Amino acid sequence: MTALLEMQGISKTFPGVRALDNVTLEVREGEIHAICGENGAGKSTLMKVLSGVYPHGSYDGTILYAGQEARFRGIQDSEAAGIVIIHQELALIPLLSIGENIFLGNERARGGVIDWRETNRRTSELLAKVGLRESPTTPVHDLGVGKQQLVEIAKALSKNVRLLILDEPTAALQENDAATLLNLLLELKAQGVTSIIISHKLNEVRRVADRVTVIRDGATVSMLDAHAEPISEDRIVRDMVGRDMAHRYPERMRNPGAVLMEVDGWRARHPEHMDRDFIRSIGFNVRKGEIVGIAGLMGSGRTELAMSIFGRSWGRDVRGRVRMNGQEVDVSTVPKALSAGIAYVTEDRKALGLVLEEPILRNVSLANLPGVSRGGVLDEAREQQVATRYKGAMNIRTPNVFQKVMNLSGGNQQKVLLSKLLFTEPQVLILDEPTRGIDVGAKFEIYGIMNQLAQEGRGVVMISSEMPELLGMCDRIYVMAEGAFVGELSAAEASQEKIMSLIVREHEKQDHIEEAAHG
Repeated sequence: MTALLEMQGISKTFPGVRALDNVTLEVREGEIHAICGENGAGKSTLMKVLSGVYPHGSYDGTILYAGQEARFRGIQDSEAAGIVIIHQELALIPLLSIGENIFLGNERARGGVIDWRETNRRTSELLAKVGLRESPTTPVHDLGVGKQQLVEIAKALSKNVRLLILDEPTAALQENDAATLLNLLLELKAQGVTSIIISHKLNEVRRVADRVTVIRDGATVSMLDAHAEPISEDRIVRDMVGRDMAHRYPERMRNPGAVLMEVDGWRARHPEHMDRDFIRSIGFNVRKGEIVGIAGLMGSGRTELAMSIFGRSWGRDVRGRVRMNGQEVDVSTVPKALSAGIAYVTEDRKALGLVLEEPILRNVSLANLPGVSRGGVLDEAREQQVATRYKGAMNIRTPNVFQKVMNLSGGNQQKVLLSKLLFTEPQVLILDEPTRGIDVGAKFEIYGIMNQLAQEGRGVVMISSEMPELLGMCDRIYVMAEGAFVGELSAAEASQEKIMSLIVREHEKQDHIEEAAHG
């Protein structure tokens, strides 16, 4: 099998930082090639060099593509050569249709007028290739994240893609959607499309990748060939982090204390569909020193529940009671929820959790400005002191706290977000997908922080789509489906099969109710 792509001796330097140091990468024609590494290892920088985001001349080294030296001056050049990148943050416009998104900037037109008939015909062909049955005129905002990923791939196919690059394509997907996407990559491989996949989900890497290149600290560490010998997750992890990780989840002495937070009869209606409760009469509790998980599929209501409890950040007609240490508390606004000792770490750190253009110290202090103020005036020295303390405690990898958050890796951004909420000194911390899009090393550090909070006697609520993560970290797991809790499992009895069984049973029950209602 011949090499389609060779990147030789690639080095890239930013002011004060050497992001890539003599990196080599070889991708063969017709293979699926995985690139693994910790956040900040240089994976995305390498792909930006390849795609022309960092144009020829701004880096050292040579790119050979299809046997010729490539000197891409921008994305247009790389796409013209058949190289298309799908970024983790999807680049679709929600209010436009599928067809409009696929051909945006590459419109099907005659005489300067868009040919909608040809646009929709060609869109239907592309959607069929990726297994979607939606109409070309369907607005993108009506699609789930999994289907939007497939639309992005259809868009890539419209550009006669030869080398498809996917950056964390399954980070926000449920298992079924992730499996669909991975199967599509295998189908595209059979059709001759070469793929590069950047992923932290090592089980998925092992399932589809022919070869794996591991990058650490901006340098190539190893290249593993699945056809030569089976590639173990432990081997990939060892090369990624530079050490063996005997346990994926840190050990903790589990000794929950008295009930810390109780939620009773919690209900909330959808902001746009007020005809019925979306969150349906939920009750649960969290003990001191306990990590409680909430499992469920996308759309089950997990995030909506958490946000409605945290100052009614989501929902209309929110009802129910919250008690802290046996006393009912007012959580009707975010400041009141924080004052009651409840903090929420959003699943979308970039859009809802952080101000990316601001430095670390400003983000850390943002939720507790009184904590860094004197007489109502911001004490900048105190703000810097607090941020520096969290930088050390959370192991935020950055030269100083004046660094803009947008320049940090995903794992370090997550630590800044955690620092921001921990500075409010919560008794209960609700974590929504706390390890989404971060590498195995950073995950281990986040788990360690959660364990430390539990050891201090605080309560932690963990919402996660990764069931092994819930099983490895939680003392108890509540299972959620159709806006309600449908089961509670102890750590000893919980399993992926039992969780899915409870979810499926609830879906079948609701289907029967709907069938009966419609006669």
